[in-house]
Amino acid sequence: MWDVFEKKSISKIIKKAPKDVVKKYEAWKRIVEISGPEGLKLIRGFRDEALKGNWKGYRSSRLGIQWRVIYKIENNVLEIHVFEITPHKY
Repeated sequence: MWDVFEKKSISKIIKKAPKDVVKKYEAWKRIVEISGPEGLKLIRGFRDEALKGNWKGYRSSRLGIQWRVIYKIENNVLEIHVFEITPHKY
């Protein structure tokens, strides 16, 4: 089992996000808690990927066409730290 830690600001973002994004995030969290990042790779819809540039060392998963969850795996000790849920800017 993996532990998921969320920044305090995540709860505010969740309250403002569309309902379908919130449902997808809750499903994302359950998958991560049970299977970790490897479980996300098995579900193509999340399109889990490593980030580059200023976000190097972080990962991103899709919660919809526009929304992303940005997270980091800490020390391979079964911890996932969620830093941001944001609409992707195009």
